Amino acid sequence: MQMQLPLFPSNTRLINSTWGVFEKEEFVYYLHNGSPVYCHHRDDINNYRFITANLVNNKSCLPSELSKTFGVNRKNFQRYAKRLREEGIKSFFNPVDNRGKCYKMTPDKLQETQEYLDSGYSQLKTAQKVGVSETAIRYHIKKGTLKKKKK
Repeated sequence: MQMQLPLFPSNTRLINSTWGVFEKEEFVYYLHNGSPVYCHHRDDINNYRFITANLVNNKSCLPSELSKTFGVNRKNFQRYAKRLREEGIKSFFNPVDNRGKCYKMTPDKLQETQEYLDSGYSQLKTAQKVGVSETAIRYHIKKGTLKKKKK
């Protein structure tokens, strides 16, 4: 999916009375009273998020000011700032990617589920005992990580 926002201006655009931003040769520069303070590549979305979160947390800029400048919803900047406060810098540069992973069916749960299935419990009863959906068990049986008890 092609990223369309944020829009980085080619000429200096003021975020507020002391902060400005502009893009030059595929790099985005953040200026404070005319002096460059931050810089990142235009495609480096993690650095962009970190810098804008930093500006909000330091009370240098308001989320609404950043929203008007970049054309991005102010809630995004509030979310970035909250993430920086609660999880720190590492959350921007070493994010945990849990997409496509079943958070409930841990290796321990898989083993427990297999034990219930081996002792003759139905998929529904096993799901109720383990605390997952029956669909999750069916998925893992189809995938091959769980085996049905042979009659």
